[in-house]
This record gives sequence, C-alpha cells and structure tokens, in this order.
Amino acid sequence: MVRKLFIGIACLVGLIALVIGALWLVTEPKPLPEATESARRLAAGPFAVNTVDYRWNDTKRDDRAITITLWRPEEGSEKRPLLLFSHGFMSTRAGCTHMATHLSSYGYFVACVEHPFSNANAPGGPNEFDVVNQPGDLSFVLDQILKEGSVEFGLVDPDRVGAFGISLGGNTVTLAAFHPEWREPRLKAVVSIVGHGDVFGQSFFQTANVPFLMIAGTADNIVPYETNAVQITDRIQVGGLLTIEGATHVGFSYITSGLLRILGNPDNLGCGGASHEDIPQDESPFVGIFGTEEQGLIIPAEYKPPCSSTFSNVMKAGRQQDIATLAIRAFFGSIFATSANERQAHREYLEATIIEELPSVSVSGAFGG
Repeated sequence: MVRKLFIGIACLVGLIALVIGALWLVTEPKPLPEATESARRLAAGPFAVNTVDYRWNDTKRDDRAITITLWRPEEGSEKRPLLLFSHGFMSTRAGCTHMATHLSSYGYFVACVEHPFSNANAPGGPNEFDVVNQPGDLSFVLDQILKEGSVEFGLVDPDRVGAFGISLGGNTVTLAAFHPEWREPRLKAVVSIVGHGDVFGQSFFQTANVPFLMIAGTADNIVPYETNAVQITDRIQVGGLLTIEGATHVGFSYITSGLLRILGNPDNLGCGGASHEDIPQDESPFVGIFGTEEQGLIIPAEYKPPCSSTFSNVMKAGRQQDIATLAIRAFFGSIFATSANERQAHREYLEATIIEELPSVSVSGAFGG
C-alpha cells in the first residue's frame, strides 16, 4: 500500500514537472534572427559586469533609508555614463536586472534604486502616493555617487546622467526631469516605461529641454495605452513614443521572466495582487498629487481605470523586455555615446531599424540630431 502511494505521488510530481517544463518552453520567446541588427545589439557587450549594494540614510529627509544595487563594468579607465533606475509600485530594485546587466556590459554604470515606501516589502505595505518623494530619492543617490573625492565612483561622468523607470518609476523619472519644484537638473535624458502620461500637460514638459522616451504596450491593463501614451508626442519637446503591440504592463519587470511567466498574462497577476477599491474610477489618482495647473499638471479629459479591460494573445514577457532593452540602450546611446557616428547609429536604429526588424514595434516623435 505504501509502495503504491509512493509511486502515485512520484507520478504526480513527475506530471507536474512535465507540465511546468512544457509551459516554460512555450513561454520562452524565440531568439531574434541571427542576421539582424537587433540580434547583434541584444548580445552581451564587451565588459564583464559586477554588482554591489549600498544603503544610505538621507539625514535631510528624516533619515529616509535608500538602498541601491550598482551595476558596473569591470574594465576600463575612462569616464562612463550613469543611469538611475526607479522601480514600479509593489516591486523592488531587482526589476531592473535584465536591463541593468545589458547596459552595464556596454559601459554604463546603472544604479537601481529601491524606494523605501513604495517597494514590495515596505513597512505597513507599499504606498503609491509616496511617489512625490521619489524624485528626491534619485537626487540623493546622485549626490552620494557624485560626491567630491569619491574613489569607488570616480569613473562616473557627471555630465552624462540619465534615468529610466517602470510604471510608478516611470512617473518618478518624469517628475525628476520636468517638475518645476522637484526636478533634478543633472538628468540629461529619461525613459518612462509604461508610466502615466495623462496628467502631464504640454507646459509641464517645457520646464526643461530633456530628451524623453516613453515605452508603452497596447495590451497594458494597468496604465491604459490609449489614455496615457498616445498623446505624449504632442506634449514633449524632444523624444518620442515607442509602442509595442501586445505588450502588457507587468511584463516589463524582470520578475515576470522567471517562473511567473507560466501563469499567463502577467497583468492578471498585477490586477489580482493589488486592491483597486481606493483608486478613483472616474479620474486619475494622481490629479492634484503632482501639482497644479500652473505647474503644467492637468485633469485628463478622458480616464480609464486600471484592470478594466481584457486582453488575449499578449506578447511574451521576455520578448517585450528584450525590445525595451534594445530601445533604452539606443536612446541613451544617441545622447551619451562619445562619437557623433555612434550617436547617429543609435538614433537610426531607434527611428528605423528596430521598426523594420520587429513588426510589433512602432515609433513616433523627433529624437533630434
């Protein structure tokens, strides 16, 4: 009897393993065609990469504790650009892993910031409205990295600093680049990945001439594409919108490229894991939070609440992460590369080649030159 029970359990475990294995294979995106420029660019860069964690207390803001993971290229002695990363609501700095690894292998320092009160492990639960304090987190981290006499950060180029973020982190970097009171003037370029665009008016983006790229997916069920991304190119001065057909919201985070990917549409997980009962159903939750109409903030004419749509046949998370990584490096390369030819090559890839090689991608806007 015991032997039969043991055999039955072993068979069940084996069957579960087979199912998980099959789902793992099915949800793995196919490699990009080898002969394409996109495949060449997606390969790891020439530099080995290491990471180190830092925890700092901002004594000017109630000892606000900020933890970062710094991704850095091991070789070389020349000055290198620095990118700051801001994670999404209920996420952590680990959400940057895939992008930070790639960027650092091409010579970037990448500081992935963990915000103390919106991360997944925040005391008392994450608070999305602490986003108003998060641009200050980026400025504080930048102060720590660029402080005079620093040996460990001595190769960071203070004139080539950018920022990128996912979701609430996309809002954070947008505020840090353009908010008339909270902006960080040392930022030279920013990327908002599925951040909100509805409350940021045209005059908001006139406070600074900072190149801006928004990356958005048409199957986003948390920050809807139609009301947050479509209008962005009419509001910004320099930059544009990169749209990924079928890309979801949660799928941009690194955590969805692991075991979570076998659960299907990752936005279902995001919608089921957070309470939306306290979020207004008739206007953006950030109306009045980020500032006033005089500061360039607006009440959107149209608002669509999160988790109110159904999408099928969404893009695999790994594929949309690959596309975002390609776009981010091309965007920052078009600004921070040291030679004019390199900057132009990155710009051409972002404006034309990525569209030609990846049919799910479209790009609008003006990236300068």
